[in-house]
Amino acid sequence: MTFHRSANRTARILGVTVSALALMACASGGMMQAERPAGVPASPAGNAPATAPASPQSLPPGSQTWTQQRSDIPADSSVRFGQLSNGMRYAIMRNASPPGQASLRVRIAAGSLMEDDNQLGLAHFIEHMAFNGTTNIPEGDLIPILERLGLAFGPDTNAFTSFDQTVYQLDLPNTGEETVNNAFFILREMVGEMTLDAGAIDRERGIVISEERTRATPGLRAVMARYDFLMRGQLIPRRFPIGDVEVLRTAPREAFVSYYERYYRPERATIVAVGDFDVDVMEQHIRRTFSDWRNDNPAGPDPVIGDVAERGPEVGIYVETGTQPSMQIAWVSPPDLSPDTLEARRLRTIRNLGFAVLNRRYQNLARSENPPFTSASGFRSTDLNAIDTVSLYASFEPANWQRALEAMEQEARRITQFGITEAELQREITESRASLESAVAGADTRRTPQLSNQIIGTVNDDRVFTAPATNLEIFEATVSDLTAEQVSAVLREAFSGSGPLVFITSPTPIEGGEAAVLAALNASRATAVQAVEQASAIAWPYGDFGQGSAIASRTEIADLETTLVRFENGVTLTVKPTGYRNDQVLVSVRAGQGYLAVPRDRFTPLFALSNVMPEGGLGQLTAQQLEEALAGRVYGASVTPGESSYLFSGGTRPQDLRVQLEVLTAYLTDPAWRPEPFERLRTVYRQALGQLDATPSGVFSRESGALLRSGDARFAFPTAEQIASARVEQLRDPVMTDLARGPIEVIIVGDVDVDTAIAEVQRTFGALPARQSAPEVQASARDVRFPQGVLEPVQLTHSGRADQALGYVAWPTVDSRENLYEARVVSLLAGVMRLRLIEELREGQAVTYSPSVGSTASWNFPGYGYLSASMEAPPEAMAEFFSDVDDIAAQLVNETITLDELERARRPAVEALRRNMNTNEYWRGQLQDLHTDETRLHAIRSAVADLERVTPEEIQRAARTYLVRDRAWRATVTPRNR
Repeated sequence: MTFHRSANRTARILGVTVSALALMACASGGMMQAERPAGVPASPAGNAPATAPASPQSLPPGSQTWTQQRSDIPADSSVRFGQLSNGMRYAIMRNASPPGQASLRVRIAAGSLMEDDNQLGLAHFIEHMAFNGTTNIPEGDLIPILERLGLAFGPDTNAFTSFDQTVYQLDLPNTGEETVNNAFFILREMVGEMTLDAGAIDRERGIVISEERTRATPGLRAVMARYDFLMRGQLIPRRFPIGDVEVLRTAPREAFVSYYERYYRPERATIVAVGDFDVDVMEQHIRRTFSDWRNDNPAGPDPVIGDVAERGPEVGIYVETGTQPSMQIAWVSPPDLSPDTLEARRLRTIRNLGFAVLNRRYQNLARSENPPFTSASGFRSTDLNAIDTVSLYASFEPANWQRALEAMEQEARRITQFGITEAELQREITESRASLESAVAGADTRRTPQLSNQIIGTVNDDRVFTAPATNLEIFEATVSDLTAEQVSAVLREAFSGSGPLVFITSPTPIEGGEAAVLAALNASRATAVQAVEQASAIAWPYGDFGQGSAIASRTEIADLETTLVRFENGVTLTVKPTGYRNDQVLVSVRAGQGYLAVPRDRFTPLFALSNVMPEGGLGQLTAQQLEEALAGRVYGASVTPGESSYLFSGGTRPQDLRVQLEVLTAYLTDPAWRPEPFERLRTVYRQALGQLDATPSGVFSRESGALLRSGDARFAFPTAEQIASARVEQLRDPVMTDLARGPIEVIIVGDVDVDTAIAEVQRTFGALPARQSAPEVQASARDVRFPQGVLEPVQLTHSGRADQALGYVAWPTVDSRENLYEARVVSLLAGVMRLRLIEELREGQAVTYSPSVGSTASWNFPGYGYLSASMEAPPEAMAEFFSDVDDIAAQLVNETITLDELERARRPAVEALRRNMNTNEYWRGQLQDLHTDETRLHAIRSAVADLERVTPEEIQRAARTYLVRDRAWRATVTPRNR
């Protein structure tokens, strides 16, 4: 089974956090027809044998070779790997999903670990400076150039810095020669021609410091404390990428230049190009652009990370209001830096299967009545070539820390003492095989941006980039004669490092402190454990829903390649076969009236639906039993409340479409609503209140749902009192009443045959009894109102740092059903305002890292929509923010914008829309209500054309209509204890 549901999954703490700590630089066509150089044959469409790399003898000192040259694992044959004589490596892959687009990545093998003590934070700062002036691109020109080509600052133009690498990213909307030439020119300028002008550095300081301020959350400080505890005496805890604020404020230009000259070098660089292009032509682009890159300055050394210290049982505790209660039990050892080989992957596969069994046991404990934790997992990781860590990690109620510790420690000891069972092993093998088989089936339609990121990831990890078929082949060779005892032996060995080391984060002090935790650990280790009981096999009981009803009508929408079917029981089906992703089928089912049937004036615990309904299981099966019964099948089961219906959805593959539809039919007709997941979610939300309160953005996200809808209770985040008093019956009863009436709409998009989809829906949803009509929606249910404008901002407060605040302003606009074209004009008006806010607040004043502008237009609530602008900055900057927004709004009202400015807003929006239109996810969302709402078809067909025809004069007209100062609603979130 590859099963996706909305229940929390605990990520790897060190491994995942390393990438999560990477710092971003920004705020949040036809085939290339370049002439092929003489003598260079065309690559076949299918595509790219590796070219011979430069001779190692001719490479500069410090150059890295491709990992496959040192491994017995074959690299993906669809990627052309090469190396220039200056040491720069390249990987090129033709991929036409989506068609006509490309992704470029340039990686510099240097990050914050390479900084000197007087450079803390400069690796990330230099990443910012790549966008702020190079030899041939003046400061301020780079982003507009890319916007005119259709690349949005943030989604398409970005960069990040982590401990050990800096990566620059361009996602190209087309592979036309102008776009590709500009992209390569810009990347070459970034890596080799930064001017690092002293004035530009000073102008950027405020932005980088703003980023530090925005990211300085209790969660980040807890992670820093965790690193310091686990990596004691090593370099990494002293080299977090955001750096030191005093260094960011005062570092002289010479410190920047020193880092840039030592570490931005071709022998540390790798470029990855993936997309819909001729591989030979792309290779020539790389060679022409980067072969002349030289750096004759002395190379910087690799960092001295430090040794892993030998340690016995030890405890560390980090306490701060706003942190999530969590516990990690870890065993640490020197890093395994052995090469990526078949044997290494065999061992990793076996170990991962063992941890998968352990995690399944933890999941079952979390689902039990009165569980010791809300979630838990175990894993092994090698982090930054510095340390190997085997970790047990859990989230829990603060008062339950001892139960969580005992359950984690004893379950891990149980599995190492008694091993895993053959049945447990076979289940995890089945699950893993299904996932790998799906990857093989979908290999030809992998998404270009994800592929480029994956290749860069293998470069950073010094692993071979392998084809999905190779991964499956290695897996099958590993498990062909694998026994439970072999897995158990490998798992026992994994827990052999120094430790256990226990690290706890908590929003409140732990009584007795470290001594109490250590005593509890020792007591738990002295407690005897018993072997697990063998579970019996479980059958899937939801395979027969009765006789399917006949087809009442079938209609084809030729231009959308979509089929509409209505069954005699009233169920409707919309099917769109696509070739966007091989082996992917997305299914959604809409039923009920959603928010339209929920009271506006009183609390309903809809916050719990997405977790409680799937995790509550079915009448005949618990969630755990359901997963066991369908092990090895690919399906999903998520449920979310929407404005006008409840949405049941899942993702599957063609051979499991029947199972997917059976699962969703069962959840619609026979959900169990067991209380355990509701109680578990109550704990999660109780903790979330403190975490949200600790940051300005958290407070605003908590309060804005109701505030922006004049107090409508349907959109309010629950209070502590509501969370404490809520009962599962308060959710179950209104939802089940709503779901029992009215139409059922099924949408299927992806790698699917239309007739097969019809037959499978006919035997599931088509077999349900005809449903009574839904009650008429009351007019008051659709009455969602934007709040009255205020000149003095609504005052909200947070409990975080004294230098953190948020300002927000919004103007009422229009809905998108009755005013579709106008809503699209407003969206481009928001895009233009975003350009101006970035230019003024980020580039001009350097007061904020990421000003945000957006527009919302409801389809279901008449007249409801708004355009908003916000920023996070120090409290003293709030008054100036509102003044600047008013000034920009006045400019847009009084002056017609230039066509160039409109194009800089429009082109990225159009290209993003076209990119989305090449995904199954887009169409699953767009095809709803085609049977009942004739305006939907026009909305789909006109999406691109409407954006393309907006004029500068219409932008000014919209500004005059909506950017009215007295109608604007304003709010601030400032420190409570300032």
